[in-house]
Amino acid sequence: MNQLEDMRLFVQTVDSGNFTAAADKLGLSKQFVSKRLIALEARLGVRLLVRTTRALRMTEAGQSYYEQASRLVQEVDGLEQAISRHNEAPRGRLRVSAPMTFGTMHLSAAIPRFLSAYPDVMLELDLNDRTVDLVAEGYDVGIRIGVLPDSSLIATRVTMMEMATCCSPDYLRRRGRPLKPDDLRQHECLPYGHKRHVEWSFEVQGKRKLVAVNGRLCSNNGEILRDAACAGIGIAHLPTFIVGDAIARGDLVKVLGEFRPPIAGVHVVYPGHRQASIAVRAFADFVRSTFATPPRQEASAAKPSSRQRGRGTAGIDR
Repeated sequence: MNQLEDMRLFVQTVDSGNFTAAADKLGLSKQFVSKRLIALEARLGVRLLVRTTRALRMTEAGQSYYEQASRLVQEVDGLEQAISRHNEAPRGRLRVSAPMTFGTMHLSAAIPRFLSAYPDVMLELDLNDRTVDLVAEGYDVGIRIGVLPDSSLIATRVTMMEMATCCSPDYLRRRGRPLKPDDLRQHECLPYGHKRHVEWSFEVQGKRKLVAVNGRLCSNNGEILRDAACAGIGIAHLPTFIVGDAIARGDLVKVLGEFRPPIAGVHVVYPGHRQASIAVRAFADFVRSTFATPPRQEASAAKPSSRQRGRGTAGIDR
């Protein structure tokens, strides 16, 4: 095996986090990958990886080699892609990570069209509401919602996302309307995530304000929190693509609308070493074109339900 292929094996192993995942990604055996990396270290005369029973860790020399080898592999792949692009269609396995609710509510209807357009692509779609490490877990591309943290990932904004603070009409009658963000401290809130005590973001007098909230129910799934809000359990703070239909039906009403935070985004992200992949670019372009119009905002959602028609809206923030 030549030097370039050894570089590719090393880069894929680091990106995957272990020999088994790298071997699966490359279609090779774990033993072969391990043997080639040992030979690479012997040829270079330095230790690149520290192997433990739980994970791999790069040495200082390994970090330096990874940065340069990754860049070289990307350049070679990019050159070959550029030369053959006019004759080549996307192909191969594409591992995609996306948030659960966005995936089930919106992405699921679009995926068959992507597969029909690119019959040589095999898609692995993992829906998970935790923050996935694309590089360590071997994903090619991910969909992220909200404000992106600083990272080495390449990000393309697909569409905009609006947040809504909302609750059921019954909850308003029982507990009253919060008039300013600080009032939420006296309310039963429905935090998103794995902690009952979180901070929600609002805009007050042109500045971002974080308000600590808590409640009896917290979840890392937006649909569960939406349904709990509809049942009168508390106040939710969720993207309108999750609660838009419920707001349009009158099952939920918005509160604190004048303090809503700046509109965030839906992004397609992928590691730098996957930038040259035709399949990754095809998927990113497909998602961007499919969701150029924000999905299911309440302005375009369904008409009010029969039980809402004829009901007064006094005191309800629409």
